[in-house]
Amino acid sequence: MKLRQVYTYGNYLKEKFGTKVYKVPISISGFTCPNIDGSVAVGGCTFCENDSFSPSLDKVKPLKGFHLNLDSTENPFLEKQLQQLAVQFESMSARLRRDYGAEKFLVYFQSFTNTYAPLSTLQALYDRALAFDDVVGLSIGTRSDSVTDETLAYLAALSEDKEIWIEFGIQSIYDETLERINRGHSAKNVETWIKKSKSYGLNVCGHLIFGLPNESQSMMLDSSEAAYAWGIDSVKYHPLYVVTRTALANEYARGEFCPISEADYIEVLVASLKMKPDHVSVQRMTAGISDDSLIAPSWCRDKNMQLKHINDRLKTEGLKY
Repeated sequence: MKLRQVYTYGNYLKEKFGTKVYKVPISISGFTCPNIDGSVAVGGCTFCENDSFSPSLDKVKPLKGFHLNLDSTENPFLEKQLQQLAVQFESMSARLRRDYGAEKFLVYFQSFTNTYAPLSTLQALYDRALAFDDVVGLSIGTRSDSVTDETLAYLAALSEDKEIWIEFGIQSIYDETLERINRGHSAKNVETWIKKSKSYGLNVCGHLIFGLPNESQSMMLDSSEAAYAWGIDSVKYHPLYVVTRTALANEYARGEFCPISEADYIEVLVASLKMKPDHVSVQRMTAGISDDSLIAPSWCRDKNMQLKHINDRLKTEGLKY
């Protein structure tokens, strides 16, 4: 039986640019989140220790006591941030050229909430990123409560000549789940800003987490179905895993949270893939971390083994990743 290839983000970029396009992850000091700085909540999402979600990045020395938000009126550290951007891009792009023969790049503003700053700061960072050699566009990780129409209009103007993506953490469409994980916004807020982003002509990637507290498989699939209906162009699937220095780690220690099993994760993943519209590309099938910060589940420690097990299951559906 010939297996059908799952439509990946790499496939999409190769079709569009005629070559492999690699994401260059960037972390900029001074960026935070509204559920960390107290604007909507404190402590951040219960599962989030931000360093664990960007382990390939060199640790960026923080700007002590300095955090941007949508109401910031000045940014005395903008030049420092631009330097961080340049250093990280040059280092990572050189490595990707050397090790993988990369020719084109998307600058991926990854850590924290990368639209949670005044437009003048965003313009300076995004414009500089687009000026680097062989950069064809941007991918900007953010939250739906941290975007403005003004920013979307600016990104839409950039998209006339460049590949511009905005990535939203959807996680779940159930407000009781979002409240449990201290997300700080509602599912309706995510829906509103995904649809607004699409109305501006932007490419949207949605992040979904399977295994959130108290969610059944049908609830997880409801979130997938809604995300597709809202018009996302690409998707990232994540299992919920527990890392040190998080509220979720404390819940796990108290026996208040049981991580999803690998078998259950793969089943809901495959079901979600089968309902996915063909044009929606897949950017990530799973996630995990291999260092000592991972507490549970142990199966999230070896991503290669995860992908093997996922592909083994996909074969029974006539698919491959």
